[in-house]
Parts: sequence; structure tokens; C-alpha cells
Amino acid sequence: MSDTDILLRRIKERKGGSMKSTIHDVAKAAGVSMKTVSRVLNHEPNVADKTRETVLAAAAELRYSPSLAARSLASSKSYLIALLYDNPSPNYIANIQKGATQACRERGYHLVAEPLEIAGPLGAIEGDLSIDVERALERLPVDGAILTPPLCDNGSVIHALQRLKIPYVPVAPSASHGRVAIVQMDDVKASKEMVQYLISLGHKKIAFIKGDPHHSATPRRFEGFREAMRKAELEIRPDYVQSGDYHFRSGIAAAEALLQLADPPTAIFASNDDMAAGVISVANRLGVSVPDSLSVGGFDDTPLARILWPQLTTVRQPIEGLGFEAAKILITKDSQDETVRTLEHDLIVRGSTGPCLA
Repeated sequence: MSDTDILLRRIKERKGGSMKSTIHDVAKAAGVSMKTVSRVLNHEPNVADKTRETVLAAAAELRYSPSLAARSLASSKSYLIALLYDNPSPNYIANIQKGATQACRERGYHLVAEPLEIAGPLGAIEGDLSIDVERALERLPVDGAILTPPLCDNGSVIHALQRLKIPYVPVAPSASHGRVAIVQMDDVKASKEMVQYLISLGHKKIAFIKGDPHHSATPRRFEGFREAMRKAELEIRPDYVQSGDYHFRSGIAAAEALLQLADPPTAIFASNDDMAAGVISVANRLGVSVPDSLSVGGFDDTPLARILWPQLTTVRQPIEGLGFEAAKILITKDSQDETVRTLEHDLIVRGSTGPCLA
């Protein structure tokens, strides 16, 4: 038995399993200073791998969990990251939160979610959210904030964070934020791949349902649709382009308009899964067989895509990865490096698409 093992056993025996271990106990067990233990637990660089392993092993054996309040007092950090959101897709936010939470837990941080309502009661866009941001974050000091669409493009939110001197990372903003790192996926490329896949199945009459005009992804996904159609020299009919808002009900309204045209499309690409579900619902009600008479594509690969029948062909967006990377950037203090981290997507082919038989 090593000297460290003997010391660990003595510490545990002295405590009788009833007292919480302290950073002093971990330092004694590992044979290092309390400052070294603090550096290891805070994931700071320039610690030898062997020392890091010894400290982590001692902390695990003693079941040491540093107090968040104590860590905050010992440094200028709160060890809190804020997730600011206002998004019509609960699944999107849930997965952003899941990824960000994982990154925080791995590095001894905590994530706090703060909803902000960018739209008024009648759907009008509120002009100034700075008061809401300041109220939320002045009473809850954070080391950084993750901004999801559409907040990532809201000037009053950004200006409030800048006044409070809170670093932030935008997720999929519509434009660069200057000396600020961002995380994103290539919506244009992903949308093009979906349309090219539909074209490869023989479809020429392809319709598109846009998302919320206030979200940065909306024009990008439409641009991918247009680029693919133009490259294939296919007509983009105005009556085949419908507006939605990323909600199920808007997919229903768009599908009703499209499927009751005198010359309806043979494929509909909805720019998120909720609206695609609305399309399949209307097709079933009208007796239009999916995919024999109509192919339907979506975007995001939410759990809904696998619950639908037929299951939905869609673009798998790396939502958890976006949340993970955003939190990681804030924690590692890379948020002012002008880094653009573009994560990969996948085209997931399922039963809602098939060859054009018309």
C-alpha cells in the first residue's frame, strides 16, 4: 500500500464517513499544495499530467466536491454560465442546454437558463430587451452568456451584455460580431443537400416552407433551396414558396395552400421538423400518400422526426454540439478570438421521401 493510500485511509477513518472532505484533505492526500489542488479542479493549464492524475484520484477517493460559493470567493469567477433564449422550438433549446450543461459539468461550472421574450403579445418584435437582460444578470453574476437565435442578432441584448462586460458567444448569428467567437453550422449547404437529394429522386416540382423571418437560419435555408434549384435549372414558382414560423400550425397552413393548388408539388421541403410534421398531417387528411404521391423533408432531426409515420427524412443539426462548443469557448476564455467554429451536419434519409412517380 502506498503512502498516499495510507493517508487516504487515515483521513477517511478520522472522518468516520460523516464529515465532508476539504481541499486541505485532498492536498494532504495528494502531497501537493492547496493552490495546486485548486488549479487542477479549475482545469487550469501548466499542471503536470501525473500531478493532475494524483489530485483527481485523491479528490474522487475522498468524494471531495468544492463549494461553488467558496470557489467564487477564492477567485474573481462565479463559475456560472447563462443560456439566454427565446426560440419557438423547445427541442432546440433542450438540446442546446444539454450540450452546454455537459461542457460546464466537465469543467466545474454550472449552467443557468434565462428565457427572454423577444416578441410581444401580438407577435410584434420588442425594441429593447436591455432592461430584461440587466435585471436577469445583475442579480445573478455570470462569467459568460450563450445567445441562441434570434437573441444572437438582437442589438439591445448584445449592448446590454457589453455594458455589463459579460463575455458572450452567439449561436448561429446572421453576421459577424466583431472580436467575438461564434459557433454555427452551414445552413445553406445543408439545405442544398436536401434539395439535391429530392432532385436525385426525380422531383422537379419542389416547394419550400420558410421559417420565422426573425431567425438567422431562415434566409440561409431558403438560399440553399434557391441555389440547388437554380443549379438544376428548375423553376422556383412563387406559389410553391410559403411562409411559416417554425411552429406545427404554420406547417399545416402552408401545406393546405400547397396541396390544394391546381398543380401541386410532388415534394415539400419544410425548414424545420415541426412544420414538416404539419405537412404530413395535412397530406394524411387529404388522402395524399407520403411518399408515393408526396415526398416531405424537414430540418433539425428532432425526436418528432422518428415518431412520425412515415419517419421523416431530415437534416440532422448538431444542436448539442453547438451548445457544448459555446460553453467551452466561454469557460476557456476564447470568446474574444474571432473564432468561427462550424460543426458538421448529416442528411438523414427515412421513409417520408421516395422516387417521383408523377
